[in-house]
Amino acid sequence: MKSEELYLSLCEPDNSNHLWRYSPWRKVHPTGKVREIPTNYSHPEIEISLLDGSKVPDSLSIDKEDSPDKKNNFSDPVSMSFIESISRDSKFIFKAKKGTILEQPVVLKINTGSANSAINLSLEIGRHCEFELITLIVGKPDWFGLLRKGKIGEGSVINDVVVGQMKRGTLLRVDAINIGKDSQVKAGSISSGSDRTKADLRYMMDENGSNLRVLGSILSADKMHIDHHIEIYHYAPETYSRLDWHSACGGKSKTIGTGMLRVSNGSKGADAGQIFHNLLLSDKAEADSIPELEVSEHDVVGCGHGTANGPIDEEQMFYLEARGFSPDDAKDTLIAAFLNTTLSEMGSDKLHQWLAENLQGELRTLTT
Repeated sequence: MKSEELYLSLCEPDNSNHLWRYSPWRKVHPTGKVREIPTNYSHPEIEISLLDGSKVPDSLSIDKEDSPDKKNNFSDPVSMSFIESISRDSKFIFKAKKGTILEQPVVLKINTGSANSAINLSLEIGRHCEFELITLIVGKPDWFGLLRKGKIGEGSVINDVVVGQMKRGTLLRVDAINIGKDSQVKAGSISSGSDRTKADLRYMMDENGSNLRVLGSILSADKMHIDHHIEIYHYAPETYSRLDWHSACGGKSKTIGTGMLRVSNGSKGADAGQIFHNLLLSDKAEADSIPELEVSEHDVVGCGHGTANGPIDEEQMFYLEARGFSPDDAKDTLIAAFLNTTLSEMGSDKLHQWLAENLQGELRTLTT
C-alpha cells in the first residue's frame, strides 16, 4: 500500500492515544484538515560538510533516493505515512561506509527557507563506524516535516544530534532508528525557536548488546508549545538505555515530555532508566513529564523512571549575586548550567563547544 493510501485509510487519532494526547494531530497537521494531503510543498535545501570546513571523505554520501519506503512495526503510522506522502520528491539517503572513522563532526544542514516543505531521510550507517552527526534545521516556514529512519550498524559508535532552530512555524519530526548489535549511540535533541514542535522519537534495540543514551536540551519561551514523545524498545538480551531530558521553560510556553521504555519477554539482562527535569522560569510557564515503563521480562538489571519540576534555586541566585553577578547574569548562568547537564553528554568537546556557542542567542530569549 502506498503511503498516501495508508494515511487516508487511517482514522484521526483521538486523545486516548498517548502520542497525540498533548498535541492533537489536527493542530500539528499543516492545514488542520486531517483528510487533506498537501501537494504543493517545496524542496528544502540539504547539504553535507565537516564542522571545520574540511573535505567530506568519500566514505560519506548523501543522495536522492528512489527506492520504495521501508516500513517497520514500531512507528506511528499516521505521522510517518503523512510525511512520506508529502516528501515524494524530497527523499534522501545518508550513507556511511563500513569502518568510517572521523575526528571532525559531520554537519547535515537542512535549510527550509520560508516555504512549507518536508524531507524523508534514510540513514544507512555501516558496521564499525565512529563519528558524530549533527542534523541542523534552519529556516522560517509555517510548517516543516522531518522523517529520519534507518539503522546504525553493528559495533558502531555514533553521536547523533538533531538541532531544531527554525525561527517560527510548526516542526513535525519523526525518528525510527534501529540500533545494531554491540553499537553505542548517543541520540541528542535540541529544540528552540519553532512556535510548535511535535517529535515522535523511537529507537529499536532488537540485537544483543546495544547501548543507547537519549538526551534532550529543550528551550521554550514566549508562547511556544514543544512536545517530545520518546519510546525505547528493548527487544534483545543485554541491552542498555538511559533517557535524560532537560527542559527550560519561560514566558507562557509549554513543554511536554513523554517517555516509554518497553522491555520485551526474553530481553534478559536489560537495563533501562529515564528521568525528566524541568526548570520553570516564569509563573505562567508549564512543563509536563510522563515517564512510563512496560516490563515483560523478570530477569533485568534494573528499570526505573522519575521526573522533577522546579523554579531557579534562590540560594544559588544569592550565591552568584554575592560574588558580583547581576541578577540577569546569575539567572542566565544557572539556566545554561541546567541545560549543559545534558548538552555536555551529547558528544566530544568539539561538538559540545559548537552546540554551546550555537545556542547562546536562544538562551538569552528565555530571560527577556
